[in-house]
Amino acid sequence: MACSASGCTLSCAQVLRFIQTLTRKKPLEPEGEESNFCRCLTTSDLVGLGVGSTLGAGVYVLSGEVAREVSGPSIIISFLVAAVASVFAGLCYAEFGARVPKTGSAYLYSYVTVGEVWAFVTGWNLLLTYVIGTSSVAKAWTGTFDDLVDNVIAETLTKHTPMKSPGLATYPDFFAAGLIMLLAGFIKGDISNWQISQETILNATGQMENLTLTSNNTADFGVGGFFPFGLDGTLAGAATCFYAFVGFDCIATTGEEVHNPQKAIPLGIVASLLICFLAYFGVSASLTLMMPYYLLDTHSPVPVAFEYVGWESAKYLVAVGSLCALSSSLLGMMFPMPRVLFAMARDGLFFKLLRYMSSRQSPVFATLASGAVAAFMVLLFDLKALVNMSSIGTIFAYSLVAVCVLILRYKEDSSFVHRSEPFSMIGLFRPPPRPTHRTSKNVNIVTVIILFLVVVLSVLLSEAVHSLRRREAWSVLLVTVLALSLVLAVVIIWRQPQSSTIAAFMVPCLPVIPVVSVLINTYLMVQLGGETWICYAFWMAVGLIIYFSYGVHHSVQKQRLQEAPTHLNIVDVNLSVAA
Repeated sequence: MACSASGCTLSCAQVLRFIQTLTRKKPLEPEGEESNFCRCLTTSDLVGLGVGSTLGAGVYVLSGEVAREVSGPSIIISFLVAAVASVFAGLCYAEFGARVPKTGSAYLYSYVTVGEVWAFVTGWNLLLTYVIGTSSVAKAWTGTFDDLVDNVIAETLTKHTPMKSPGLATYPDFFAAGLIMLLAGFIKGDISNWQISQETILNATGQMENLTLTSNNTADFGVGGFFPFGLDGTLAGAATCFYAFVGFDCIATTGEEVHNPQKAIPLGIVASLLICFLAYFGVSASLTLMMPYYLLDTHSPVPVAFEYVGWESAKYLVAVGSLCALSSSLLGMMFPMPRVLFAMARDGLFFKLLRYMSSRQSPVFATLASGAVAAFMVLLFDLKALVNMSSIGTIFAYSLVAVCVLILRYKEDSSFVHRSEPFSMIGLFRPPPRPTHRTSKNVNIVTVIILFLVVVLSVLLSEAVHSLRRREAWSVLLVTVLALSLVLAVVIIWRQPQSSTIAAFMVPCLPVIPVVSVLINTYLMVQLGGETWICYAFWMAVGLIIYFSYGVHHSVQKQRLQEAPTHLNIVDVNLSVAA
């Protein structure tokens, strides 16, 4: 039976109203919202926080695992690619940190720019990043400590509580879970370790297979040389190494705790990224020069490398130093997690209990809840699975921040009154001198097109790499068309007028840097395996269930919008009476 015209109209209106609900934006200075945090941090505090949070499992554990199994000595290139992607993302974060000095990081940036549902998705991704970052650093801490006591903990737990499911750890890491809840060697380098022959690799593989005849494990260490796993392995390593730079995001969560956030946050982000890149580059180069990459230990590579070159006494000093650094990194990773959770709860998108502040101006329940989740994750999952999931969440959040910068910088200027303008092709390349509703809408539409082109191009470059190497006509033609279309889209955005609003720090070379950031990020995401995407999809499904069953109904911004018409009516009545 056909529905009536009025029924269809009502249904369309309900759908439109629901979509508008999902895209409602939060004002920069919402009425009635007060900050309960103490502004006590300086620029040097932020640099220390960023470096302490970032130099964790990435330098002390991940470098060994990625070099041994994914990229070989070219891990230094992997870290370089990841660092470039992180710098571009960091510049976008720095501008938002100067424009929106509030607690919430990328979650808040998304809320004030693209709307509520994207803000929740971003916040949920950040929580994934911080939870897994905390878990992985704790696992790295226990791995380093266990190496000092001759792996007694690992052998005991593997024997009595084994777990053999894919993606799970070999044993439940009770020590790391308890730890969460309670809280460079160029001198001995040998360039020949970057020039290992394929024959040496085959001999090493054969020896390892003989030692593991009882299992079905087959070692694969590539073909030797500087790129033993090819360029594909180097880029896959970059996707994993991207996780190593997630710590700088914690600086952006301190917007309400810094004396001068407009200047301190950008400086803190840029300085901490530079320091961390130099450290990662140096350590990864040292490790792969000190010993063959296929002999690197995946749990505690730095101390074992010193033992390999005969510096056994230094092994213990390095291990103790690693424990100290990992302890600070663990605290640094746990610092931003409850603050994002608090910001989401304060906006009504998460459970109200989590916005409670203690007398010491700390989000105590958010801290306990996030710590409990991190302890559960480290108890069951292995480090590689945790890191890959964290990389997806981090890359997604960074990409959305880059998109938000584009939208914000080309937003229509509310200080000027513009007449309605129709769309025209000429207007794309010869727009008015000041941003209007039309030019802002053009940028939004072209940005969506850019995202589509970036995804298709990234998938094609990843899946059709062999066809491109053979210069097959179809693949070369398709990549060329997509690349030229992407360049044209960037030129169109570049021609549009930017907002006149000035911030203490602004991303240079707009729109090139945000678009390149999204392109690199998307390509790195494509490099991650199917199991990682399945786990990520499950995490996102849980988050969306929480949002649509709780957040969308308890949103503070929803209540503000509902109360606004009533407030306006009262004002109108008072004015009429006064007249």
